[in-house]
Amino acid sequence: MTHVFHRTCGATPPTAVKGDGCYIVDADGKRYLDASGGAAVSCLGHSHPKVIQAIKDQVDAIAFAHTGFFTNDPVEKLADFLVERAPGDLNYVYFVSGGSEATEAALKLAYQYFWEKGDGQRRHFIARRQSYHGNTLGALAVGGNMWRRDQFAPILIDAQHISPCYAYREKRDDESLEEYGRRAADELETRLQEVGPETVVAFVAEPVVGATAGALVPAPGYLKRIREICDRHGILLILDEVMCGMGRTGTLFACEQDGIAPDILATAKGLGAGYQPIGAMLCTSEIYETIRDGSGFFQHGHTYMGHPTAAAAALAVQQVIEEDDLLANVRKRGAQLMERLTARFGNHPLVGDIRGRGLFIGIELVADRGTKEPLDPALKIHAEIKKHAMAQGLMCYPGGGTIDGKRGNHILLAPPFIIDDSHVEEIVEKLGNAVDAALADAGLA
Repeated sequence: MTHVFHRTCGATPPTAVKGDGCYIVDADGKRYLDASGGAAVSCLGHSHPKVIQAIKDQVDAIAFAHTGFFTNDPVEKLADFLVERAPGDLNYVYFVSGGSEATEAALKLAYQYFWEKGDGQRRHFIARRQSYHGNTLGALAVGGNMWRRDQFAPILIDAQHISPCYAYREKRDDESLEEYGRRAADELETRLQEVGPETVVAFVAEPVVGATAGALVPAPGYLKRIREICDRHGILLILDEVMCGMGRTGTLFACEQDGIAPDILATAKGLGAGYQPIGAMLCTSEIYETIRDGSGFFQHGHTYMGHPTAAAAALAVQQVIEEDDLLANVRKRGAQLMERLTARFGNHPLVGDIRGRGLFIGIELVADRGTKEPLDPALKIHAEIKKHAMAQGLMCYPGGGTIDGKRGNHILLAPPFIIDDSHVEEIVEKLGNAVDAALADAGLA
């Protein structure tokens, strides 16, 4: 009997006892290729010696010192590392313990920025349907996934939601990708006119949508148009790179590939690669200086923010990625994985779309390729694929409700940056077997 409150009540998952590069080993000695990085977390795989040593060295020095009294060398160095590589004017870093905390801090900072300027009538946030920004109440409120929101709706702040940039389902046959991207972005302008742009704090978006929609890549020009609209109305742009950032898409910051920079950026997951819990919020000098020259105090905080051991681990992770040129491997293996997945699933009658950037790839399943009709939600194909993949010794990240929180299924892949050719082949073979087995069980093979 377990006394742990597991994610699924009444079900105890296998016990992980060892990490070995791209693999996790359970108590029975079974090996699982971590093709999802857990939840796009373990970008360096498991048990990297340099990161482990950095953690040990920091614990030997000082494991924790509360930021109400001290700063520490790891957070100072990690902040310097990030700022030197960040796009735009992101010059200040606020360290927290994970992605939800980073989003929560971003929302509160955005509001306080306007409050400090005497612009406190701004109270609305606009985000997108089928987005996911975290599970704390503020983050959940701006998130647009109905399945995660519905039962908590009565206690969430009011947030507005527009359509996602979802070319596979929303682009018309008579428009180019660029034209579709402009049309999708202009929905923000329409919504602003409905609620009053002077009442809006920020627009919140994932550059590449992860868990809820399966690696949705923005259409060319979409994010630039969003940036233009925000600038015209004096609205902040908050980019959530918790899942898609820190090299996952092939550049350290995902928004680099779209040629824009936000006012506030949230990151986590790949920042510390799972070796310690850590997240971060980056903001512009303008925002920081407004707080500094106003009240002088960000009305927010957590006990474990700026944690020395977590920062030491994250700095070691980022140094390994840079020193070993792993972003080049992300781009190379990402292209290879996409090619192999296309060869395996490109003509599959129940696969509608294969998409993504770098080592962040989604596969959308459908009942009919021609009509794009989704599979019956009652089949819970995503859960069946996960079950069969685990039986094969493969970790992947299938999801349901891809279209609207209820209908649609996808598989998200986010393997470690250290994978090689053999891992690519193993991922495709085992995933193919798992999908075939799940569809056969459902009578769809």
